[in-house]
Amino acid sequence: MLPPLLDRAELSGDAPSAAVRLLGGLLVGRPVEADDEQVVLRLTEVEAYAGEGDPASHAARGWTPRTAVMFGPAGHAYVYLSYGIHWCLNVSCGPSGRSSAVLLRAATVVSGLETVRRRRPAVRDDTRLARGPGVLTLAAAVTAELGGADLLAGRARVGLRRPPEPVDPASIRSGPRVGVSGAADVPWRFWIAGEPSVSTYRRSAAAPPALRCPSRPSGRLDPRAPGVG
Repeated sequence: MLPPLLDRAELSGDAPSAAVRLLGGLLVGRPVEADDEQVVLRLTEVEAYAGEGDPASHAARGWTPRTAVMFGPAGHAYVYLSYGIHWCLNVSCGPSGRSSAVLLRAATVVSGLETVRRRRPAVRDDTRLARGPGVLTLAAAVTAELGGADLLAGRARVGLRRPPEPVDPASIRSGPRVGVSGAADVPWRFWIAGEPSVSTYRRSAAAPPALRCPSRPSGRLDPRAPGVG
C-alpha cells in the first residue's frame, strides 16, 4: 500500500526546505499504455530554485506566462523542455504569489521496473534508469501535458507521496546546482548519500571558477539554508 499524498503545507516553506522534504518521497505514475504497470520512483536527488532574486531560476525576472506555475500554489508541476531534448519536472513550492520550485533530478525505481525498462531500452544498469532530470521524466512518462497539474490532489496521472520511511538527516548532502552559470556556488542541490541513482555533478562552463570542490561535500545539511539575493 502506498503512503499518503504529500500535504501542501509540507511544500509551502522556502525552496531548500521543500527540497529536503521531497527526498525519499515517491513519484507515482499511473499506466500510460495498455501493458504498463504503475511506476513508483523514490526521489534521491533534487534542486531548489528560489525564483525572483535567484539568477539560476526561470522566474528570476518575475512572472511570465511560462513561469506562472512557479508562483503557486505549492505542489503543482512546472514542466519545461531542456535544450530541446528532454522534459524536466519541477514542483512548485512556497507561499502562493512568491515564485519557487524544486527540480526532481534523480530517483530509484521502486516498482514498475519492467515498464521503465521498456521506456529506456538502451539502459542496462537499473540504477541509471532515472538518474538525471531528463531521464527521470522518461521513466515516469512525463511530458508537457503534465504542466500545471496538481501533484497533491490525487487526480493527475502523476502524484507525489510521502516517504515510506523517514530519511536520516545525517544522510542528506548538499552542494552546488548542476549546469547553472548564475549563483553557481549556492548549495541547493540535495541528495541522499550512498544512493547509486544520484547523478554526477557537472559545473557549467559559463560559471565562474568554483569557490570549493563541489563533489559530494561531507557534513550534515542545515535545512535553514538562506535564500538567494
